[in-house]
Amino acid sequence: MPKNKGKGGKNRKRGKNEADDEKRELIFKEDGQEYAQVLRMLGNGRCEAMCIDGTKRLCHIRGKMHKKVWIAAGDIILVGLRDYQDDKADVILKYMPDEARLLKAYGELPENTRLNEGLRFVGSASDMLFIPKGTRKESMFWESLIFDDMNVL
Repeated sequence: MPKNKGKGGKNRKRGKNEADDEKRELIFKEDGQEYAQVLRMLGNGRCEAMCIDGTKRLCHIRGKMHKKVWIAAGDIILVGLRDYQDDKADVILKYMPDEARLLKAYGELPENTRLNEGLRFVGSASDMLFIPKGTRKESMFWESLIFDDMNVL
């Protein structure tokens, strides 16, 4: 059996999180970059995103972000465009929700961009029930509402 020569296993790597809580400077797009909103995750470090210029692109998550920054559908990201492939891009940065709101306020993102795409509000203001969109819980909730309405009649 070979001797362990490292400083720890995967659990040690899991504990590291590079200052997730502290504020960072807002990064704007430069030449050859574009803002995009993630449509769906494809696996294998890839996602499908709709860029602000109206093009749907297949995006590759760079190795520095892989397994460190979790990207989900609806997130606002900064992608680097490729000179040789217009339909593909590389994810450079994921914006936190407060940073995405600032980008929208500064006019960098269009007004019709929906920032909280992942959650759907259901009920009145007193209920405050949030259900993750596209989940089994959501379908069960709507089925129960439909069947309750049918039983009332």
